Parts: sequence; C-alpha cells; structure tokens
Amino acid sequence: MALPVLFGANVDPVWQEPKAPLRQALAAERLGLDLVTVQDHPYQAAFYDTWTLVTYLVARTERITLVPTVSSLPLRPPAVLAKSAASLDVLSGGRIQLGLGAGAFWEAIEAMGGPRRSRKEAVDALTEAVSVVRAMWSGERSVRTTGEHYAVSGVHPGPHPGPGLGLWLGAYGPRTLALTGARADGWLPSHAYLGLDRLPDAVRRLDDAAAEAGRDPASLRKIYNVAGHIGGADRGAFHGPLSRWRDDIATTVAEHGMNGIVFWPTDDYGRQMSVFAEELVPLVREDLATRDPAPQIEE
Repeated sequence: MALPVLFGANVDPVWQEPKAPLRQALAAERLGLDLVTVQDHPYQAAFYDTWTLVTYLVARTERITLVPTVSSLPLRPPAVLAKSAASLDVLSGGRIQLGLGAGAFWEAIEAMGGPRRSRKEAVDALTEAVSVVRAMWSGERSVRTTGEHYAVSGVHPGPHPGPGLGLWLGAYGPRTLALTGARADGWLPSHAYLGLDRLPDAVRRLDDAAAEAGRDPASLRKIYNVAGHIGGADRGAFHGPLSRWRDDIATTVAEHGMNGIVFWPTDDYGRQMSVFAEELVPLVREDLATRDPAPQIEE
C-alpha cells in the first residue's frame, strides 16, 4: 500500500537570531505541515548543534515530526546516535525520524576531529552504522555487531523505541541506494544533487534493491528536498509560478514515486512558506487526487 504524501519545511540551524528556528518550526506546525527537517553540519560556525536544536524543537512543538537531514555519521557514533533517537522518540511520543548520511566536506570533518574517509570507506562505514542502529533498536537484551569502522560488543540497548521510528538515509550512489532499499526505512535526496532528470533511475535502483531484499518498495518513505522560489517567471524546476511548482511536485510524486516534499525557500522565508503550505500544497493535493491510481494524501 502506498504511503501518505507528506509535506514539510526545512529549518536552518542558525543561531545569530537565536529564536528564528523555533519561530519557523512553530509556523510550519501552525500551517499544517507534517515535517520539519534540520541540516547537520557541526563544523559550521553559524549553526547550532543539530541534535540539540531538534530536541529543543520537539519539546516546544506538539504535533510536527522532526528529522535531521542528515546526521553526519563521521561526527556522530552510531550507537550513541541510535540511543539519542530512541530516547527522543519515546519522550516525544514518536515525533522523530533518524536521518543519516555517510558524510561530506571531509576537510571540515577532519578539522573537528573526525576521520577523513574515501568514498568506499564512507559507504562501508555507513553500512556498518546501519547494523549498529538496527541492533540498538532491536529490543534485545544484549547485542553485538562487527565492523572495521563501527561495532558493538555486548551492549545493552535501551530505551526501546516505538514502531514508527525509522532510519532514513541520504543516498545518491549505487551502493548507498542499494543499502537504503534493502535495509533503511526512508530516503532523503535533494534536488540540488539529484535533479528530476536523474531521479527516475535512482528510484528504480532503490525499488529494485527493496524488492530483491523481499521488501515492498511502496513501504519506503521517499522525501525529496527542493530549494527554490515560488512566484515570478518560470526559470526551470522549482523556480516559477504556482502552476510550475504544482506540475513539478505532482510529477515527482505521481510519476517518479516520491511520497514527500520538503521545501527550502531561497529567500523571504516566512512569506514563501505560507504560500507553499496555504496555496501550493492544496493545489498539489487536488491534482494528485485526480490521478489514477491515486496516492494517499495526508490531511
């Protein structure tokens, strides 16, 4: 069965205006959106620590789900990260998802004390981290995993998260797409790095990996991060009038199989987010409802 289509807002973890992230998260909740995502780049001087901010936002909101997009694995030991996510899942009543990525910006990671990894090493480490996270969420009394980069040896996991806590990976290459399809619960690509021209092939790789692993591809949460401006002249995908955005999002969902859209306004944040939630999302829901087969639309 197809998952409901979700709509969300990105909130940057900037601290220069201390309450701006909270104001934006509260606005997203008030506007009826489903998700708030927060990017994780701990080496950025302009950013709060993402997990600290996410915890704060969960405590100050009531309904909306928070997602780090995506946690920087080289700076976040996976056993501790899994425990943090499980703890916040229990405390929040299930309003957290664990977004995780292999890492990027290696010089900055190394400057902060993290490892510098080759592409192969980064994917190997992510694969091992998935095993660690799954073990930590297993509910078993004692768990062990093996790996060159990450392993646990008889650790006692806890707390046990609810069934809704998922592991969503930021994946683009063949190996990480295969890993996501086979072992993750969701996928968090960005239009800036995976355009509409390449999206169908990536979705096919993901779905094929899921099917090969005996999983239903339709059960995977597939969130597309899109940055742009709503309004003005048509300047290509996700830049232009409501009609252009409506077509781009409906195509992304109905034809390419994505089941979530997170908006990253490039300017005029408050006004753009209002237009997205109050004008664009209803148009997209209306369009998707007329298509056959109709995906589920979460109100």
